This record gives sequence, C-alpha cells and structure tokens, in this order.
Amino acid sequence: MILVTGASGQLGRLVIDSLLEKTAASNIVAAVRSPEKVADLAEKGVQVRQANYTDQDSLVAAMQGVKKVLLISSSEVGQRAEQHQNVINAAKQADVALIAYTSILKADTSPLILAQEHVATEKMLADSGVPHVLLRNGWYSENYTMSVEAALEHGVVGCAGDGKLSTASRADYAEAAATVLLQDGQAGKVYELAGDNAFTLSEYAEAISKVTGKTVSYQNVPEAEYTKILVGVGLPEGFAAVLADSEAGAAKGGLLSDSKALSALIGRPTTSIEDSIKAAL
Repeated sequence: MILVTGASGQLGRLVIDSLLEKTAASNIVAAVRSPEKVADLAEKGVQVRQANYTDQDSLVAAMQGVKKVLLISSSEVGQRAEQHQNVINAAKQADVALIAYTSILKADTSPLILAQEHVATEKMLADSGVPHVLLRNGWYSENYTMSVEAALEHGVVGCAGDGKLSTASRADYAEAAATVLLQDGQAGKVYELAGDNAFTLSEYAEAISKVTGKTVSYQNVPEAEYTKILVGVGLPEGFAAVLADSEAGAAKGGLLSDSKALSALIGRPTTSIEDSIKAAL
C-alpha cells in the first residue's frame, strides 16, 4: 500500500487522483488530520486514516501495512523539520520500505531561506536509514496564477528582477510523484523537477496580456517593499518575508532549472504558464 500524507491538501489530493488512474483504490491510504474532509475519497475505496504531523503515534498507526509513504512537506513553515522528523521516525518504526519526500529544487545549493528546512529533512532521511527518494519540486505555477485576477487589475508586482522561473502546474508534480511511487528501484534517487520553459515575471505579465487581451505590465520593487505589500494583503510578516526572499532568489537562479526530469516522468511536456493562466481564469 501507498500512504500519502497531507492528503486533504491541494497537492495530496492531486497525487491521489493520479494514483487512482494507475492503481486500485484499495492500494492507497489517505492520511489526514480530519477524515471528514476526504469523505469523497473514502467513497471511492481509498483507505482514510487519521494522522497528524505533530503526533508520531498517530502516524505509526496510520502506516501499519504500508509499503511506501509520500511525505508531502508540511505547510507550517518554521515547524516543518520537527514535523517531518515525526513522519520519518514513524516510517522507520512501521518498517516502511520507501519514503518519497517533496523537497525543493536544488535544495543542497539553493539560496532560498525556504530551502533550509528541506535540507534539514533530507539530512534526517539520510540519517534514518530508511530507503528514500527525493522529489525536489520547483515552483508551482499556481503560486502566481492564483492571483491572476489581481494582476489584471493592478499589474504583476514582484522582486524577481529579470530572474527566470521554471514553474510547472501542481498537477504535473502530483503526476510525477504518483509515477515514482508506483515504480520499483527508486531508493537513492534525486529528481530535480521543474517546468520545461522558464520565464521572467515580465514575460509572465506578457502571457497574461496575450491570454486575456488586456495589457498587463510587471513592476519590480525592492525585496523589503514587496514584503510589505504581501503583509498588506494579509500574509503573516514572517511568511511574507520568506516568500519575498524566494522571489528575490529567482534573480540568483534559485528557481531556474533546465532539467527535463519532470516531463520525462510524466511522459509529456509540462503545463505551460499560458495554460495555467487559462485554467485560473
């Protein structure tokens, strides 16, 4: 059986959707804090088990009979390392044969603050002795397209300069994860996963203009100012600073990759930013 942590989240649900296309529902375990949120998956035959990143005992119980675990990185930035350690400890105790972990693109050399907890988790995995595979995911296109309506009204604002972003859709990454989980011989592999076609935020603004017929421009601002803008729209200050740091890291190549590993895994080109914009609209 394959267990997916964070199964009620955006990525987790998409991974399970992809797994359902490739294997029987009875082979899939959805681990969630609130089982009622995935009642629809239970109706499809997916095994739903309650588990929490902060409760190692619940994770051990959820992993009984499980062969492979997809550890989707926690959404709680600043608390991830401790939570991930609980999952790794539980997997070891439950004698899981493989952990697949959703890390970050080029984690070991990334200039992004966001990479720090991923690097720590990768070390925990190495120290644990549990066989594992690293899915180093690049930026989700949805990180931008979820605010495309605001961009149409106010333009695209950021602090990436002319840095390029190798984004792909969340569904692309989910399909890749499902593919890896269903293949043998994955232990020890590291996949640098990113979109096929990189773009600057100026080019992103041009893509919005092309798709909508409305002229949209990109305004580059200093990192500190961008942090203030994110706080102004409701993000916690600490998280806003991390996101601004990530975007500024694009200017240093932190979100750029010419790897075609993602498209190779899913057997097709990655979703273009234009198609992601259309889906968001």
